[in-house]
Amino acid sequence: MDVILFEQKDLFVRDGVPYGYARKLTVAMDEQSWFSLSPPEPLALAALDVILMRKDPPFNEEYVYTTYMLDLAERQGVLVVNHPQSLRDCNEKFFGTHFPQCCPATLVTQSVAALRAFWQEHHDIVCKPLNGMGGASVFRLQKHDVNANVVFDTLTRSETVYVMAQQFIPDIKQGDKRILLIDGEPIPYALARVPQGDDWRGNLAVGAKGTAQPLTERDHWICSQVGPELRKRGLYFVGIDVIGDYLTESECDKSDRCP
Repeated sequence: MDVILFEQKDLFVRDGVPYGYARKLTVAMDEQSWFSLSPPEPLALAALDVILMRKDPPFNEEYVYTTYMLDLAERQGVLVVNHPQSLRDCNEKFFGTHFPQCCPATLVTQSVAALRAFWQEHHDIVCKPLNGMGGASVFRLQKHDVNANVVFDTLTRSETVYVMAQQFIPDIKQGDKRILLIDGEPIPYALARVPQGDDWRGNLAVGAKGTAQPLTERDHWICSQVGPELRKRGLYFVGIDVIGDYLTESECDKSDRCP
């Protein structure tokens, strides 16, 4: 089996046919030089059996155009993981709003007044952009925080950008669990990213410690709620984030990564 690597910049469409400048990937048991890439050569995407789409945020126009190209490949018989239309539809943070029974209290809005009211209702909340990753620009606001208005105005860019606010979950101390689902079925163990020191964020990128944990009964229940929808949408390889008893995010485009 050959493994072929494309970056976004390598993809192009000519007369309705999607191509990419392909580089064959070879791996080796060598810590100093564990992979090599062949020189790029144009290859029709229809020649491939499976394409795994893997892209970090931001979700922008270039991301959308990439999924359009993958739509063409899918129509020509290639299995695209995950389904390009569903990648466009299922933002990693917003998609959780389809499962309110699994989530903490959650608000998506551009309104500073609405964010302030949500904060005053719950006293301890987390605010984050809808297209961020790795804990970047994620803020925790506790009762009487004097920086709340600045955070709201900055994240919403003066009420022109949607952001998400969620009730803070104290169980973050036990870790932010990344659970992988394959065709809607969970792998029995999660990677729990446990905050370290004074940082409350469960992100490896900011120093959290990764540890394997077996799924709890509640984890399995959340997966039973989310899994059928993933399967229906052609989301074959997905990571969901669970803190304590609550679903917080779903990673339909970068589930292999644990930021």
